[in-house]
Amino acid sequence: MIKGSNVALAALSENVGSVIVSLGWGSPTGEGDADVSVLLLNADGKVRSDADFHFYNNPVAADGSVQLLGKTPTADGDEDRISFDLTVVPADVDRLVVAASRYEGARFGELDHVRLSLADGAGETLLRFTVDDVDSVSAVIFGELYRRGEEWKFRAVGQGYDTGLVGLATDFGVDIDDDAAAVEARDEDDGAVDEPTDAAEATAVTDGAAAGEPGSQAPLGAVPSPRRPDGEGEPRKAATRPRTAKKKVTLPKAAKKSLAENEAWKAARLFPVSALKSDRDREVRATSVLLAVMAQVPEFGRRLTAAFGAPAGRMETFTEVSLPHGDTPRRPDGVIRVERAGKLWTALVETKTNGNALKSEQVQAYMDIAARRGYEAVITLSNDVALEGSPLVDVKTDGRRKHKVALWYLSWAEVAHQAQMLIRHEGVGNGAHAWLLQELLHYLQHENSGCHGFQNMGRAWVPVRNGIDDETLCQGDPRALEVVESWERLIRQVCLGLGGELGQKVLPVQRVSRGTDPGARRSRLADQLCTDGRLQAELRIEGSPGILAISADLRTGRVRTSVEVPAPEQGYPLSWVKRLVRRLAEAPADLHVETLVEGETGGPRGTLERLRPEPADLLPKDGARITGFRLSLLKGMGSSRGTAESGFIRSVDDAVHRFYSAVVVPLDRATPRRAPLKEGAATA
Repeated sequence: MIKGSNVALAALSENVGSVIVSLGWGSPTGEGDADVSVLLLNADGKVRSDADFHFYNNPVAADGSVQLLGKTPTADGDEDRISFDLTVVPADVDRLVVAASRYEGARFGELDHVRLSLADGAGETLLRFTVDDVDSVSAVIFGELYRRGEEWKFRAVGQGYDTGLVGLATDFGVDIDDDAAAVEARDEDDGAVDEPTDAAEATAVTDGAAAGEPGSQAPLGAVPSPRRPDGEGEPRKAATRPRTAKKKVTLPKAAKKSLAENEAWKAARLFPVSALKSDRDREVRATSVLLAVMAQVPEFGRRLTAAFGAPAGRMETFTEVSLPHGDTPRRPDGVIRVERAGKLWTALVETKTNGNALKSEQVQAYMDIAARRGYEAVITLSNDVALEGSPLVDVKTDGRRKHKVALWYLSWAEVAHQAQMLIRHEGVGNGAHAWLLQELLHYLQHENSGCHGFQNMGRAWVPVRNGIDDETLCQGDPRALEVVESWERLIRQVCLGLGGELGQKVLPVQRVSRGTDPGARRSRLADQLCTDGRLQAELRIEGSPGILAISADLRTGRVRTSVEVPAPEQGYPLSWVKRLVRRLAEAPADLHVETLVEGETGGPRGTLERLRPEPADLLPKDGARITGFRLSLLKGMGSSRGTAESGFIRSVDDAVHRFYSAVVVPLDRATPRRAPLKEGAATA
């Protein structure tokens, strides 16, 4: 589409009751980012109330019409997705405005390939719009969904704002909270999710929730759920005005002292794992546990299914369902059904655990069954992580069929990540729901559940390592490409795990040119692996200084984690290095510190142990200009392809977590935070 053009959604697809709008951009440095927002406007072009402003502090509409789904990495940057259920948009809402904003004085001109795309309920992309001429602005209206009679249309807008998120919101009638002190005071009152301290108390709470009775605990601070089931407590009263300062994340309180006589006593668990003896047992138990919690905890079920085009509504889940398919009935592992306004959305679920791979013929059969029965989707759930442009299974779609079925991939690591985000950082509706999610997370993370994430570097791992050691691995070897794909899966899983623990967005950085094909990019990385024997990646952690770089050197058998810290703009170099060493007082003694010098490949360097008594050793002898400092830790990496203690996957995961906690956190504490936005501010 071009700027100013419009199109009727019904002319593009028959499945537009719910749509996914994606806003994307790339960044040459890997550090560029923006925040999306949605405004619901009446016929006068204004919000009906401040609740019609959806952004990071208000990501979900109470009626399920809007839900901000968060960021996903793409080949050239990030993509932020928004789910719209157009069937439940209130009648007095005339337009849905989709926008994004930058912050701290940043402008959209610093980003590449700023664009919008819209997909239907089956996941098929219907339109694309590239946004141009917004170099000098800090906020942009990408487009809008609007009514014309009984149908919905989309208009490509591409309008920029110099006044950022606050200016954009106030233009549409939103009253922004500009009292930073009040924001901080309210944040101090936000509580963490508490789990029941007694098994009997927990059972009583759960029974009450299951029976539709009011919960015995007070509602917790939470992300608003799409629908609040009858009988639950009243939601926390919202702030009178939206606040553009992001909510302060509150971690759960420390566990209370156990009443057990000794450590041999094990706490009773809702989902036991001791009886799991076979892969079949693990698969059946995991499917039933997950689907049951999805149905009982609306926030969690909605969080997982909204990205697949499911509406917000009453969810029921089923296991071991028999469906006709030729001479032999098929039994998918599970079925999810969501009812909204008398209409059903249905997805078949195929589950694999313990590292077992999805089978193409099995998934194909479920796709055929779903198409014949008018179901909307097939969802696969396994330990593997799907990559852009590299599906986990090959499935053929019959183009002659009018009804389209969407195939979605979900990993156990993603499920655990969403559970962590809700119970540890964002909150859920009540104590019983929090306890259920806590039990689910414990089950998923138990070594016997089979629900670990990506845990095998594949059959090509050992031959490639041997080929690098004896210098016989040649460019173009397909085994190198397999290892690069496994490395990318591992990095995405590391991002999910670290993000779930921190409550922050953690995304891989991919420094590629606009429009680069993912397959071509991986082929180039495979050739580099053959040449220098290294696997490399970069992670961007929201709110942390710099980019966390990871390099696995298969020749030396070591993993290097590092971050670059820019030099201050003011002061004296000796003061800089002394301050840096003080900030790293609790960091490991073997931390390597290197001075980055303008126009040179490297400056003075040394371990923190040697530099603590003599910080001046970091100063260049010739007085060259210091541009920053590189901090690095080295760790021996495992040789096996799996997740055992000696495994490569475990060593990379441990290296990242150790570096973040021991190095990045001390730096982060000393880094000034983004100030809350104030009404009339020029940036967002």
